[in-house]
Amino acid sequence: MKKNWLLLLMMFGLILLTACSQSTIPEGAETSGANTGTESEGAEQEIIYASTSDAVGLSPTLTNDSVSSNVITQVYETLVERNPETMELEPKLAESVESKDELTWVFKLKDGIKFHDGTPLNAEAVKYSFEKLIDPATAAPRASLLEPVDTITAVDDLTVEIKTKYPYGPMLAALSHVNASIISPTADEKQELMKEPVGTGPFKFVSWSTGDQVVLEKNADYWGGAPELDKVTFKVVPEISTAISMLQTGEVNFLDALPPEQISRIESIENVEVTKGEATSMNYLTFNFSRERNQNPDFRKAVASAIDRDAFVEKLEGLGVRSDSILGPQVFGYDPALDKAGTAYDPEAAKKLVEENGFGDEPIKLLTANRENFVLMAEIVQSQLTEAGFDVEIEMLEWATFLETARAGEFDMTFLSWANVTSDGSEMFYPNFHSDNIGTSNRAQYNNPEFDKVVEESRTTIEPSEREKLLSEANKMMLDDNAAIVMYHGMTTSATPKTVEGLKIDPNGIWYLNKVTNRQ
Repeated sequence: MKKNWLLLLMMFGLILLTACSQSTIPEGAETSGANTGTESEGAEQEIIYASTSDAVGLSPTLTNDSVSSNVITQVYETLVERNPETMELEPKLAESVESKDELTWVFKLKDGIKFHDGTPLNAEAVKYSFEKLIDPATAAPRASLLEPVDTITAVDDLTVEIKTKYPYGPMLAALSHVNASIISPTADEKQELMKEPVGTGPFKFVSWSTGDQVVLEKNADYWGGAPELDKVTFKVVPEISTAISMLQTGEVNFLDALPPEQISRIESIENVEVTKGEATSMNYLTFNFSRERNQNPDFRKAVASAIDRDAFVEKLEGLGVRSDSILGPQVFGYDPALDKAGTAYDPEAAKKLVEENGFGDEPIKLLTANRENFVLMAEIVQSQLTEAGFDVEIEMLEWATFLETARAGEFDMTFLSWANVTSDGSEMFYPNFHSDNIGTSNRAQYNNPEFDKVVEESRTTIEPSEREKLLSEANKMMLDDNAAIVMYHGMTTSATPKTVEGLKIDPNGIWYLNKVTNRQ
């Protein structure tokens, strides 16, 4: 049976979606400082974005990290997208969406759209993209997005029918994820999309110098209207302090995910605008459940009791939200009653458990990425666990190596983050903690049959109110089990010169540059 929200989607499908969310950068800002110059409509416009890490790859099918996604979202597009203002799902490459019954979804595609290589966007391209994503031989990190899919049929050139094995409540949320982007079959069979991406988006790939930069150029034939930016450069700047200096001198003009310890410095830079907003992202500490010690509830309770998360969040300078809940306020399934439902900070209880069980006798390998927020979490938690009697050794790795090491389970405990791009609780719990995904996206190797059952019900139930109850139940189970210790829920942040206008950053941390200008 069709639900009200599905009917709304069908109504949206009759409209060409050209509206963008309100700019996060004030309009009419004056040019000054290092970017001083006379505004010229004919001058080439460029954005240079600085990242402390390089992309892992440029294929939406084969990646699952935020650094890669920043590039991919400018090049590729999805069938549906989430409106950042209403958080409702709306068609994008699709013209309309219809749920014929609980197992059947029909997507009508917009006509006339082409990939950057000239291949037409049609039903066969969608079928190809999704079948590759779920093919076990592909080993896609986010194959779980479409795990319930049974068949994908190209009904005609512009109509795709997807049948699922069971009712799938988060279907549209899953299809809004960057890893469900539509790829060019022609390009995929001809070249390596991890290195040379080809999508339908507003920007086209130019070059990638590994460890240095990725360069994109405007897609003058973009179906949604050519962007005003002529060029976008993703510059790798390993040290955030250096990146901030480059922002000040005009060598780069876009930073995001601003580190708390540097926020006052950034805000003091003349003619630079800093924005902050609510986010769906979450950062947490978890365990490698394949290791016997971590399967001991008392061990996990001792760790949770030793960590003063309130004190940690205070160090974030307003860039983090304190809550025990796995799902944050911007995510479907959030229950405010769980904000304080986790194990409370109790250093004396932690010390007692450590002493009684000898938990300090064996070193703990604490894995972390070499990114500012991860390093800060690792150093503070190491200190707090040491005070409780644990023996903690930090292993710090660069981003791509960290992701692979975590996926391989080569750690005792680790910090992980989840952007919650779909903004749906089922799509947090299922990929990260359901036993189906051990060895892929379930880096914790968490295996709890009772939890699995509840998560499965949250995915196979269509009624939103019932799904919310199930997600709250799953959330509570994880907190009771200390399966994940939430360090903080994030904020979206950015810093740009005032010459930059039209920047759009969604609560899930995704940003788009097709409506951005940089007139220096």
